Parts: sequence; structure tokens; C-alpha cells
Amino acid sequence: MKKLFLAMSLSAVLGACASMPDTPPAQNRYGMLTDTQGMTLYIFDKDAAGSGKSVCNGPCATNWPPLMASEKDQARGDWSIVGRDDGRRQWAYKGRPLYTWSKDQKPGDTTGDGFLNNQWHVARP
Repeated sequence: MKKLFLAMSLSAVLGACASMPDTPPAQNRYGMLTDTQGMTLYIFDKDAAGSGKSVCNGPCATNWPPLMASEKDQARGDWSIVGRDDGRRQWAYKGRPLYTWSKDQKPGDTTGDGFLNNQWHVARP
């Protein structure tokens, strides 16, 4: 009976671990947060930290594509998920929604830093 309980407990723990994402939604590269392709991530001053919502929608989101989260993704540690006007989900770091910038051409570019009267900033760990 003890072995059966231990086997069932171990199976439950391993199953839970297997369903957890292997990697965070972004990485710390070049001293800043980047997406999985190495593109710089940004935060927007108009997004209130911890509000659970992105204010960059429509044309804004065309220029500043959100770092999207899937329905299966779950918040963990400093990583949270915020809602978007279109009902989709977006990753946030320390409560701040994350975006890429459509004008960045290659990994490591930071051309969006300080854009729009210094309202956009490189996201840093």
C-alpha cells in the first residue's frame, strides 16, 4: 500500500512538472529582456503596472506587437499574464505588459527605446 501511494504521488508530481513550460516567455540577453528570437522587449509608460490590462491596442499593437501568451500559459514568479481588448492574453514582467517594436530589424536592436516622448523603454530584468 505504501509503495502504491508513493508511486501515485510521484506520478502526480512528474505529471505536474511535465505540464509546466520549460522556458520563461523571455530571456535576459544583452542586459535586457528579449523574446525567443532575441528581439528586444519594451514596456509602455501608459500601462499601469499590476493593472492586469494592456492599453496598447489597435494601431498601437500593430507598431508594438505584444508578447502573446497562449491559453495554456500560466503566470509564475515575476511573469504574469494580462488581458487585451481583443480577448487574447499577453505576457507581463513584474506587472508590466511586454512588446516588441516593429522597426527593430535584428536581435539586439533598441530603436524603440525612448520613442513617443520617452514613453517606451527597453524592458530590463
